[in-house]
Amino acid sequence: MAPTARLTTVTRYGLTFDVRDTGPADGPAVVLLHGFPQDGTAYDDVAPRLAAAGRRVLVPDQRGYSPGARPTRLRAYVLRELVDDVVALLDAAGVERAHVVGHDWGGTVAWAVASRRAPRVSALTVLSTPHPAAMRDALWRGQARRSAYIAGFQLPRRPERRLLADDGARLRRLLSGSGLDAGHVDRYVRRMSAPAVDDAWPALTAALAWYRALRVRDRFGAGRVRVPTTYVHGVDDPFFAPAAVGATARYVVGPYRVVPLAAGHWLPETRADDVVEAVLATPSAGP
Repeated sequence: MAPTARLTTVTRYGLTFDVRDTGPADGPAVVLLHGFPQDGTAYDDVAPRLAAAGRRVLVPDQRGYSPGARPTRLRAYVLRELVDDVVALLDAAGVERAHVVGHDWGGTVAWAVASRRAPRVSALTVLSTPHPAAMRDALWRGQARRSAYIAGFQLPRRPERRLLADDGARLRRLLSGSGLDAGHVDRYVRRMSAPAVDDAWPALTAALAWYRALRVRDRFGAGRVRVPTTYVHGVDDPFFAPAAVGATARYVVGPYRVVPLAAGHWLPETRADDVVEAVLATPSAGP
């Protein structure tokens, strides 16, 4: 069912999510999910190309990143809630099934949506992020060292102070040192520096809640994926071990393709053409 108007927001349980909705309203839907500390603008070079190819492109600023969706309880940021936010977006858009694309933390959500809400997913393209179970498999084969920063992000208050001190100097170094261009670095640091509004958390605290919520007991996780899947990764990505990349194939039962790129971590911003090509080349599951 085609919507009567383009989406700019989606409301779920009193939270308001900002959404960019472009391309033909009756085209096959693609959902683009960003990671930390991005927002939907990470896909600014990807979305127009997909729209020009006839796709309806839905790009939300996710929970913690939309100013109207920054709840102040860690349990609000567990994976089940993040997944159901995507389902709420599809419902609001009048979309039965979509091609789900995710990068970084958005990749983790994409794996979970495709495995736990499979009837709503026609295809999956994941950028950078191995399957979460594959990352666990590879912890003692290089992944633990590459994920060590997560423990630091889970500490209370200290990460905010350190990352945003001196006009966000440490956050700027973290992003630029991992290969992100200056323009995106400036935008993301400005976004993460936004203060608390009303009863919500400040922007960086809400974004870090995704990491801190990993401590919350929750049985919901990503399972095996049966829809057609393309996994695109940079061979020079500093955050994911080759063992985790290789182990991801164990968790995809459906058609599966791996696309290695001579690139780092920030694929939506730095390798938009390759991302678009991968999305368009991924077949959709039948009805």
